[in-house]
Amino acid sequence: MNKPNAAGAAQPNVIVFFTDQQRWDTSSLHGNPLDLMPNFERMAFRGTHLPHHFTCQPVCGPARACFQTGRYATETGCYRNGIPLRDGAHTLATEFNTAGYHTGYIGKWHLGGTTPNWDRDQQEPVPPQRRGGYREWLAADMLEFASDAYDTRLFDTDDCLVRLPGYRVDALTDAAIRFVDRHQREPFFLFLSFLEPHHQNSRDDYPAPRGYEERYRGGWIPPDLQHLVGSAAKHVAGYYGMIKRLDEALGRLLETLASLGLEDDTVLLFTSDHGNHFKTRNGEYKRSCHDASIRVPTAIQGPGFDGGGRVEALTSIVDLMPTLLDAAGIPLPASVSGRSILPLLKHGTDPAGIGMASREGRTDSAWPDDVYVQISESQVGRAVRTRRWKYSVVALDVDPVSESRADRYTEECLYDLVSDPYELENLIDEPAYRRVAERMRVRLLKRIMSIEGEVPEIIPVPPGAASGQRVVLPEEIDA
Repeated sequence: MNKPNAAGAAQPNVIVFFTDQQRWDTSSLHGNPLDLMPNFERMAFRGTHLPHHFTCQPVCGPARACFQTGRYATETGCYRNGIPLRDGAHTLATEFNTAGYHTGYIGKWHLGGTTPNWDRDQQEPVPPQRRGGYREWLAADMLEFASDAYDTRLFDTDDCLVRLPGYRVDALTDAAIRFVDRHQREPFFLFLSFLEPHHQNSRDDYPAPRGYEERYRGGWIPPDLQHLVGSAAKHVAGYYGMIKRLDEALGRLLETLASLGLEDDTVLLFTSDHGNHFKTRNGEYKRSCHDASIRVPTAIQGPGFDGGGRVEALTSIVDLMPTLLDAAGIPLPASVSGRSILPLLKHGTDPAGIGMASREGRTDSAWPDDVYVQISESQVGRAVRTRRWKYSVVALDVDPVSESRADRYTEECLYDLVSDPYELENLIDEPAYRRVAERMRVRLLKRIMSIEGEVPEIIPVPPGAASGQRVVLPEEIDA
């Protein structure tokens, strides 16, 4: 049993099992019939399932910054890939360090600001001051450049190159198991960050373990990928094979905790940075407002979460940092924009009317009934999603790489998620839905003002002006 925290309760160990580019509907809890994630599902049944969980920035680096700090991308400054976390940022690691935890990071970081290089022999280690405060380190800034499926290369705390044997998922899991074993007698916080099921950039493919891709060829494909032209027919079997191996790795980690007597003393979170639309919404895999890009599988088990059931509230990646700190009895930094979900568990799964403690010394109003999304690199976009509606806008005259925001946006999408859960019919220019769009525009402007401190102009589209869902051209699939 770990030592007590300031409130007198035992400090739980905390592990984050973080995947990359994983859609929410890869689990049977969301309708996937292929039995890819039985360990995740057992975890969700034992603990707390967040079925309506979303990233607030569907691209790798910004999403990671949002997770590490509990803040939105325009607040952290990391609004696109390649921008490192600011010095002195309050991160998960700095807060757990202050509380007496041994902190460790294993896997993909993507917040070090190193120079991308296709040559695996020419990778740069992340400088110590850009590691977010983690004390123990076995990571690469851009693991997709530094390694391959059977060639795992990382840098340790002393900047020494470490090559690990086996399939990349297994190599990182082995390292995590060794970390847990070494630190089982002290409270620890481990962030285990996989590349899978992200594509291998150098080849634009999804390299599953040997023999795994073959299991899923010709298998189930989600409706959006069936309906829209994209790369799913080529890539989804390998993608599923990667997810199957990730779930097996989760099972190994759970068995390790059980064998060491740590399972009841450890908070374990499974989540992902963003989803994957397989080149159906633009010419790549993410960076769009659609659920395929922003909705991810998420569950938590352990002290405070066991028996939490299915939480119906909409939650965001910015809520995870305050949730983990809250579970460990650690005060939240005043800079945090997200909120702990623990009060939702204490008051049941209905979020209505629950006053939420989010920042130290302050109580907010009831849990929000929407989530806010910022989009960069492919576009400067903003979106708001409720349980039923999705509304998005895009800036037409702003460079999405050099600019993080705009003064003027144009309406882009409106989806009815009850009748059209896979977002196949864009209603933004339908006169019958104009009042819905107007209400959603007001909601979005309130969100922009609360996070970004400004009220931009949003230009409505005239009836019949929208082109509807964009279909990716065949020549773009392998672009």
